[in-house]
Amino acid sequence: MIERRAKRLFLSPPHMSGREMTFIAEAFASNYVAPVGPMVEAFEAEFAARVGQAHALAVSSGTAALHLALSELGVRAGDDVYCSSLTFIASVSPATHLGARPVFIDAEAETWAMDPALLAGALADAARRGHLPRAVVAVDLYGRCCDLDRILEICRPYSVPVVDDAAEALGATYHGRPPGRGAAATVYSFNGNKIITTSGGGMLVSDNAALMARARFLSAQAREPVIHYEHREIGFNYRMSNILAAIGRAQLAVLDDRVAARRRIGALYRARLGELPGLSFMPEPPFGCGNGWLTVIQLDPAHTKMQPEHLRLALEAANIESRPLWKPLHLQPVFQGCPAWGGAVSEALFRRGLCLPSGSAMTEADVDQVSGIILRLAGKA
Repeated sequence: MIERRAKRLFLSPPHMSGREMTFIAEAFASNYVAPVGPMVEAFEAEFAARVGQAHALAVSSGTAALHLALSELGVRAGDDVYCSSLTFIASVSPATHLGARPVFIDAEAETWAMDPALLAGALADAARRGHLPRAVVAVDLYGRCCDLDRILEICRPYSVPVVDDAAEALGATYHGRPPGRGAAATVYSFNGNKIITTSGGGMLVSDNAALMARARFLSAQAREPVIHYEHREIGFNYRMSNILAAIGRAQLAVLDDRVAARRRIGALYRARLGELPGLSFMPEPPFGCGNGWLTVIQLDPAHTKMQPEHLRLALEAANIESRPLWKPLHLQPVFQGCPAWGGAVSEALFRRGLCLPSGSAMTEADVDQVSGIILRLAGKA
């Protein structure tokens, strides 16, 4: 019989540093409680320095950041935008808001990220047809970076810009550098389940000063720089509040601790479950070091009778949250009819995968309980 926890173990809950209230108190004392203010400016500067890019813009969500980036790259109605299929819908919904059509690229088995070979084939085909995509959105999945240099190399001859969706990958590295270096822009999310959180919010970063100046202008309702309210185009209400930025500053200060904790949790799972027949973990490509955001397993039906949904229900019976992998976007009803290159890899990962609790405040006893349930279902405990 599975023992049920009194307190739920969540998949990836917020983990406060203890300094958030100090920064929030400063924001309240200054009376900057609306969007924009000293905390926003400081958070942007600190974040840009952390990820090694020249400009950062704090906004209301990662989705808003991607919307601004694609808008400034010229995505319009009738355009195509290529995106990984194995990702959350927010990686492509901003393109559809702009009237573009998503074209989905399957994952590669070695990284679970966008398959560069398939991308190359899709771009060559598009060039022959005279309809190149306006942009490519490359996604860093579950805290691990995609092979961005290869993707940039493939896109460069066609002059197709790349946006790196690093919503899940803050604190990860790619060839020793933060995600997104070399892309036209990079977007991050501070949603409540991310490695650091502002409860809601996101960041757009880039070395392109002109792109960022325009994004900043549009994010604040496209108000012209005059004393009265003058508008010559339609903008967005996308700026982050000063209070949320205060939370972000305290969270950013402990990012290294959060990465270390999540990677430690992943290592504990591997130590306990790594020898189970039919169970494998998401690979870590040699070009990068993930932030450990989520520990993700695969269950191979050829070598184990344990099924992801049965395991999820067993964990749920113990008041432990787990979750399937992202359902590939090319299988989503809302995108029926959109082109897709490949699909078998992401479909298999979705069928066989499960995300395990990975919060940075988890204890070794928590990992033991989750692992014990898995071992019991596998007949090893």
